[in-house]
Amino acid sequence: MKIKSFVATAVAVVGLVATSAASAHAKLESSSPQANAIVSPAPTQVRLQFSEQLELPFSKVKLIDEKGAVVEPSKTAVDEANPKVLVATVPALHSGAWRVQWSTVTRDGHKVKGQFDFRVK
Repeated sequence: MKIKSFVATAVAVVGLVATSAASAHAKLESSSPQANAIVSPAPTQVRLQFSEQLELPFSKVKLIDEKGAVVEPSKTAVDEANPKVLVATVPALHSGAWRVQWSTVTRDGHKVKGQFDFRVK
């Protein structure tokens, strides 16, 4: 009876560990500009800090103004000093509301995406 209990407990523990590892995905930890910020002057870069290292070929950032016009960054790169930071160099942004939409794939192969808004004064 003790062996059956031990095996059942071991299987349950392995299942919990596997489930926890499988559900661990990268998360956006911070951004510049910050979500819902009002900034002046307009930023020349959008910096996104994630909880895991990124795969640049699968990372995208775009900005959308309040009229729906899309602005693509002139350059997107992983910060050389921190492989968890995605840096998008953007052209001059006019005043008004902006939405940042991003997607990336982390080193573990999981795709994550999100968006946030900010305003240029």
